[in-house]
Amino acid sequence: MTVFIIRRLMQAAVVVFFMSFLVFSGVFVIGDPVDILISDEADEEDRERAIAALGLDKPFHIQYLRFLGKALQGDLGESFIFEEPALLLILERMPATMELALFALLLAVVLGIPLGMWAGLKPDSVAAKSIMTGSILGFSLPTFWVGIMMMMLFAVMLGWLPSTGRGETSEIFGLEVSFTSWDGIRHLLMPAINLSLFKLALVIRLSRAGTKEVIHQDYIKFARAKGVSRNRIILVHVLKNIMIPVVTVIGLEFGGLVAFSIVTETVFAWPGMGKLLIDSIGLLDRPVIVAYLTIIVFLFVIINLVVDILYSILDPRVRLQEMKA
Repeated sequence: MTVFIIRRLMQAAVVVFFMSFLVFSGVFVIGDPVDILISDEADEEDRERAIAALGLDKPFHIQYLRFLGKALQGDLGESFIFEEPALLLILERMPATMELALFALLLAVVLGIPLGMWAGLKPDSVAAKSIMTGSILGFSLPTFWVGIMMMMLFAVMLGWLPSTGRGETSEIFGLEVSFTSWDGIRHLLMPAINLSLFKLALVIRLSRAGTKEVIHQDYIKFARAKGVSRNRIILVHVLKNIMIPVVTVIGLEFGGLVAFSIVTETVFAWPGMGKLLIDSIGLLDRPVIVAYLTIIVFLFVIINLVVDILYSILDPRVRLQEMKA
């Protein structure tokens, strides 16, 4: 296992390097932040001084090599707008995004697996057909539209939940969290549900497909013949086997929740990394944009590694040494 982990970390380093180059190149060509950062009334001398101070007077390859050298030391640059280290800005917003993504993933798993198993065990029932219809809506409806409709219904018309913000927070192990108070949970509920809908639909379909496949396997028939109770068959034999593809997909989808929470955070004004990225794009704050995307790539690589390890634990037939892809 140690050899496998070392090999994957080396692959991860190569992936992060190439992705950082692509990200830096893309951000370099999308626009000139000087037009936003420097006043139109500034004279040419002040303009050149400001450009040199930001390091934007150097050619592309010099800027990238300078970024790469600092990145190897843990410095992803300093924000043009906030005049703070970009990495520090992102880490300050990361707990809010992680809390939202974890809560959304928890909703998808806790609701999706039982609903999918029910639909797989009783595929012809009205409840199963209703569940599958709901999963189609979860795939089809745009996240921003669902978020706006939820705000209109639960915040404006019914007044049950707050529409924006994070609410009251408390500190746990140095991290600001909102799920420890009722006010924080009320603020968290709508954006988490909105973010979880697509993943919930995905988990339902995976669980249903896995249940329908596993329930007809020989070992399930033998368990029934031996007199094993139905609950034990479902909770032990069926659930364990359908969890293999579910864990694999959910692990990778968690990275998607973090990376693509941008829409939900923008709609609900949730103070996470996604909203910081949108604000930075609007202001062409290159260091923050590059730092955010680099961190997201690194996060995907780490999640992929963890998923591979969990896969081998759930299915002993799989050996990490064989998973070279």
